[in-house]
Amino acid sequence: MSTDAMTWAMDRAPMPRTEKGKPDTTGRHVLQVLAEYANPDGTNAHPSVLRIQFRSGYDRTTVQRALRRLEKSGLIRRDGSVDGRTRWRLAMELVRPESDWTDLEREENDFRAAAAERKRRSRSRGVTGAESVTVTDSKGVTVTDAESVTGDVTDSAPSRHALNASPSRTERRPNHQQPSVNQLHKDSSSPTAQEDAPAPAAEPKPASKPRPAKPTADEHLEAFGAFWLNYPKKRAREEARKAWIAATGRGADPQHIVTAAASYAKERAGEDPKYTKYPATWLNKGCYDDEPDQPARPHLRAVGDYQPWRNPEDHSGYYEEL
Repeated sequence: MSTDAMTWAMDRAPMPRTEKGKPDTTGRHVLQVLAEYANPDGTNAHPSVLRIQFRSGYDRTTVQRALRRLEKSGLIRRDGSVDGRTRWRLAMELVRPESDWTDLEREENDFRAAAAERKRRSRSRGVTGAESVTVTDSKGVTVTDAESVTGDVTDSAPSRHALNASPSRTERRPNHQQPSVNQLHKDSSSPTAQEDAPAPAAEPKPASKPRPAKPTADEHLEAFGAFWLNYPKKRAREEARKAWIAATGRGADPQHIVTAAASYAKERAGEDPKYTKYPATWLNKGCYDDEPDQPARPHLRAVGDYQPWRNPEDHSGYYEEL
């Protein structure tokens, strides 16, 4: 890699142009990749198209088109081939004109001036001057054109009072909410009248319902002891105690759980104990709310030596039986 070739490709080389006359940034990037593999005098640059793709990130078609534009503009020239790859020679004698930098500076200054002008206009639109001033000291007195106000004040009987006049668009409040006429009259009333007015009675707050007291740890253990005595399978007592506390915390009635455990013990009486649920499992799954199993109905069997007829199409034996 040559520092001279890289400096030329980045700063001193003329900016290539597209067919529409716009700056060819893609071609300039490919030119910088070629400069990385060139000698200090710009010769012997022969990276493959695949290598240019890897360094620039462009696809194969984009790289090939950029090389053709660079060759057409005279920035690179073919100088033989190496191992099937085209060898390029950079035209380092071409130098970028100084006007490019001055043009950029002029564009930057124009942009800043336009931005400052837009900001000035935006501020000027937000500030407006009031052409008239209304005096609200007495009824029926209105003064217009603040610049020509003198010591003479005329009484305008038919004019509207300042409190009844609707505010103009330039006199909006900061939150853009206009007060009503009643609010304006209320604000203009004397402070003595406002102080003498009785304060509105505060409405009584509804009494809050007392929350039910949470069961204590001793009450939990006492009810859990009754459950443990009634449950048919006593395994993993500590896990069962935690499941008990969780179930009662969800709102389950402890007496209901104890009664359901006793019913479950009756159902499992005489059954294989290995199919009986563990206490913690039974509580976590909410089995205390399950309906009890219905008792099995008795199986009816025929009495005597009677045998049902197996061939309904042959009735000969049926009549002999009768």
